[in-house]
Amino acid sequence: MSDKALRLGTRRSKLAMAQSGQMAEAVSRVTGRPVELVEITTYGDVSRAHLAQIGGTGVFVTALRDALVRGEVDFAVHSLKDLPTAQPEELALAAVPVREDPRDVIVARDALKFTDLPRGARIGTGSPRRMAQLNAYARSHGLDIETVPIRGNVDTRIGYVRDGELDAVVLAAAGMSRIGRIDEVTDFLSVDTVLPAPGQGALAIECRAGNTAQDAALVAALAELDDPLTRAAVTAERSLLAALEAGCSAPVGALADLPPLSAPFERRDPQADGQIVKEMRLRGVVGTTDGTALVQLSTTGPVPETHDGAVALGRELAAEMLAQGAAGLMGERAL
Repeated sequence: MSDKALRLGTRRSKLAMAQSGQMAEAVSRVTGRPVELVEITTYGDVSRAHLAQIGGTGVFVTALRDALVRGEVDFAVHSLKDLPTAQPEELALAAVPVREDPRDVIVARDALKFTDLPRGARIGTGSPRRMAQLNAYARSHGLDIETVPIRGNVDTRIGYVRDGELDAVVLAAAGMSRIGRIDEVTDFLSVDTVLPAPGQGALAIECRAGNTAQDAALVAALAELDDPLTRAAVTAERSLLAALEAGCSAPVGALADLPPLSAPFERRDPQADGQIVKEMRLRGVVGTTDGTALVQLSTTGPVPETHDGAVALGRELAAEMLAQGAAGLMGERAL
């Protein structure tokens, strides 16, 4: 590979720039080449409509992928949960680095926990998945909350709380950590309360699929940043999402646990601890946004050693969920 700088395509948001900057350093280490960030505006960045209205699927990644195909950038970094489940033939998902904390978090007024919010508390989120699970939890535990649809970056969302328009907002722990604002979190939501979006907390490094020797060399170099356990987990989660024929704006949550790495959500070296990860537990949930109905199931099996094995685990759980009526809870499915 040459010494010429690699061009990393990234969205312009503060979070995207932060995580792309972190990956740029990692890529520079494994390739020995400098990396420059190329800012690209996506449809999801400029539209003010709610994700469910604009389709959700691909709205944050299509422009980046187009730039890759045109050769304007050499690779791109995405929040993996934003990627459509179908992988374009001309692009390679070269690496899925070690996943950060996949949980959702609350930023609330007066440093309140979720269960300590006052009656009638207004909680902002742009995610039907979060709405469905928060409302279901509130119903089953006698809490009185109102979920309010919002859009905007982290500053905008937290601003609603600071200005008194909302009592709390829900965000992703990984995003708050990557922009150095995890200390503003007032509560971490257990995955037993709210399952995250499929792939939440993970990043995806995508490049062209190796049609030239240069592309093939970059695919091989980026693969050094891949974490097999993270890739197996998110592949199972995204397989469930695909089998449900749901897009990233659908009220679907999924998480593949890899005991003993799953709690607490901190990466440890299983070999250093003398621990061997043998099983994967995949959990999935689909619900109506008002929380009146949920289908929540899980399955456990050996940690998949192949891509097809992880896909099969997700499809197995999706089939069980569909048999329990999951399709009827998603409304108009985003294909």
